[in-house]
Amino acid sequence: MISQQAILDVFNFRHACKTFDPGRKIADADFRFILETGRLSPSSFGYEPWRFLVIQDQALRDKLLTVTWGAKGQFPTASHVVAILVRGEDMRAGSEYTERFMREVKHFPEEVIARRNAFYKGFQDSDFRLQEPRALFDWSCRQAYIALANMMTAAAMIGIDSCPIEGFSQEGADRILGEAGLLEDGHFRLAVMVAFGYRVDPQPAKTRQALEVVTRWA
Repeated sequence: MISQQAILDVFNFRHACKTFDPGRKIADADFRFILETGRLSPSSFGYEPWRFLVIQDQALRDKLLTVTWGAKGQFPTASHVVAILVRGEDMRAGSEYTERFMREVKHFPEEVIARRNAFYKGFQDSDFRLQEPRALFDWSCRQAYIALANMMTAAAMIGIDSCPIEGFSQEGADRILGEAGLLEDGHFRLAVMVAFGYRVDPQPAKTRQALEVVTRWA
């Protein structure tokens, strides 16, 4: 098992890297490992609302840069950029996507699917009130951030830097990705982006509030 101190060292190593070494590329096996930790991440009801879009085309990065103020140093220098896309209406109870998922991925029998659909609909309608399209999209985004965190932590564990990016125009980024045919006929929207590579500048001191300040016991 990994020691507690080794895990804390990883968290202290990880920071939002603003500029990467453009001459260093992440090995294919290492990047596949990072993606695999995203794939294995938990999601609500296990429905995996995400798609990991790896953007290696510099022309597409340049287009996105026109609507992404938070990646001026990252997009031109990162070894890899991932746009985490999420489903919206596909995540509704009884949708074609969730029905197919239960049958083809989960391999649930029909009686389980019927019970699960009823429970899932109640959760969406009553517990979390996800009737509005924006509420459903935001719910999918919250799940995407679990995969985002896992990928950044996994990258840090093997000495690879990262930077989460949400400094962008959502409408503008969706338009550019849609025009490139990458949103699968509107089934996906952009939740967040993340850049990976190797730092060129020294890591700044990590500043956080004290544990006693951010923790409450009840």
